[in-house]
Amino acid sequence: MHGRTFTQDARRAQIVEATIETLAEIGYTKTSFTAICRHANLSSTGLITYHFTGKPQLLREVTRTILEKACTARTRRIAQETTYRGKLSAYITSHFDFVACYPAHARALTEIVELVREGRALGLDDLARSALSVESLVVLLEEGCRAGEFRISDPPVLALAVQGAIDNVVRHHQLFSMADLSGRARELTDIFDRCTQPA
Repeated sequence: MHGRTFTQDARRAQIVEATIETLAEIGYTKTSFTAICRHANLSSTGLITYHFTGKPQLLREVTRTILEKACTARTRRIAQETTYRGKLSAYITSHFDFVACYPAHARALTEIVELVREGRALGLDDLARSALSVESLVVLLEEGCRAGEFRISDPPVLALAVQGAIDNVVRHHQLFSMADLSGRARELTDIFDRCTQPA
């Protein structure tokens, strides 16, 4: 929205961050405006409804905020690499770095994606598809093949395998609190580095 004041933008950001923390801590079912108010130290739920028409709009802004933060970090990390093998490593590692640096954001996004899969969150399909998309990874793998760094018969399938492995390790970490995420990132990087080696 145009015309918002600095104070209004700051309040919206505060509500979004509080919603992320609430989703991560108690899950979607228990995430009410009252619970969000407690996290944000707001005096009334009316301060939320002033900025967001309802839970769907708030969840949409939460999802957009998380994806933007994750994408920015990943893009910056990949851009630092000069080889496609390095870029693939950065793609994998950046996911785990994000989980380590922003655990509440990662948990909240997992919660939202599950809601969409179960059909319990309307109006978020496009953002959920963006969260699950492997398009940028497919492009990276295809460019790496053309550069002679990778030998991959089907880049889209490998991209799904890479992303699926990342997502499952992250989910396992969220359920069982694995301490060595960086070690898991190195292991996955090594696995996919070896299986994409040119002949």
